[in-house]
Amino acid sequence: MEVAFQPSLFDTGPALGSLDALRRTPLRDGAWIDALPGWLSGADQIFERMVAAVPWRSESRAMYDRVVDVPRLVHTYDIGEVLPEPVLTDARDALSRYYADELGEPFVTAGCCYYRDGKDSVAWHGDTGVNGRGGRGRTQDTMVAIVSLGSPRKLQLRPRGGGTTVTHALGHGDLIVMGGSCQRTWEHAVPKTARPVGPRISVQFRPRNVF
Repeated sequence: MEVAFQPSLFDTGPALGSLDALRRTPLRDGAWIDALPGWLSGADQIFERMVAAVPWRSESRAMYDRVVDVPRLVHTYDIGEVLPEPVLTDARDALSRYYADELGEPFVTAGCCYYRDGKDSVAWHGDTGVNGRGGRGRTQDTMVAIVSLGSPRKLQLRPRGGGTTVTHALGHGDLIVMGGSCQRTWEHAVPKTARPVGPRISVQFRPRNVF
């Protein structure tokens, strides 16, 4: 069942809140997550503009003896490319300043995923590389900061090798940052759901050579 996008009744014009309200949750093996609900106000307006403005593309991947479509649309803004909304540039720069001492480098890319309905998803993974290319997250501590636009969807995290799953329902301008060893010692996923859900866009800010 497809559900039309339902904007938040509390959404206003695009603006960033203070990052001082971030709350950190330590995880196993040197991993952690920082979370801040509603950091980006005006997120629903941005969502609607990005649906139309971003050059979304579908991807495919080999699975066993066939090629299947990746169940979401994607686009990545690489180093130096202009982001589709000025407030996203402000968000990337604010995160770079806030984490400067801990991360030691800026966020420079913005990966975008468009989950159109509950059939769209991303399987369990860590940001340690793609298409046979290894990223720095495979061997080094790093960070990935996610700003969520549109309807809430569950982001789940679990330790590699098994353990308790941590779940966050992200939407309407929520921020989550995965840091420490999270990419190599934990996995994360946005699971499919049979429940009626509206569309969502996630914007993932990453440092150089993390993908």
